[in-house]
Amino acid sequence: MFWLLATLAYLLGSLSFAILLSRLTGNPDPRMGGSGNAGATNMLRLAGRKLAVLTLLGDLCKGLVPVLIADVAGLSLQNQAWIGVFAVIGHLFPLYFRFRGGKGVATAAGVLLGLYPPAALLAVCAWLLTFYLTRTSSLAALIATPLILPLLAWQEPAALLPMCALTGLIVWRHRGNLRDLFAGRERHF
Repeated sequence: MFWLLATLAYLLGSLSFAILLSRLTGNPDPRMGGSGNAGATNMLRLAGRKLAVLTLLGDLCKGLVPVLIADVAGLSLQNQAWIGVFAVIGHLFPLYFRFRGGKGVATAAGVLLGLYPPAALLAVCAWLLTFYLTRTSSLAALIATPLILPLLAWQEPAALLPMCALTGLIVWRHRGNLRDLFAGRERHF
């Protein structure tokens, strides 16, 4: 059951809402403009608020739904978390779009929402506060994502290892942003 759900999570994660919505509305591929990222923040830059919100909701749901299915199927919390990691991997490396996807932040938020909602709430609050103070989406993600790890270690230790892996993936996907942040070139809103 685990590997079946992991495969389905990856395939669902591979649906890039930014790319699909851009194609449906006649907007350019988000990987070709703005930050070059297939995610909600770049959609806000390129296609406006409505498509950005739809992208955010779609990406969030593709992290949430596989975790909820794994829960209903009776998988352990740790296995549910690994299922969520597979959904994020699908978002990062989408099978349907030549393995060029987004950075996984919204999908990871959906995973957290399914696993342990207080961790998702902490991440969202940290993201919003950092973004409000800095107007920098990447910095907000890089602060919010690792911030949930101590809470999970304390409250849901079974999910800690998969969420450490997920955090590592998100930080790795933001490596270009980290270089730009240190060089003072990162994009701000």
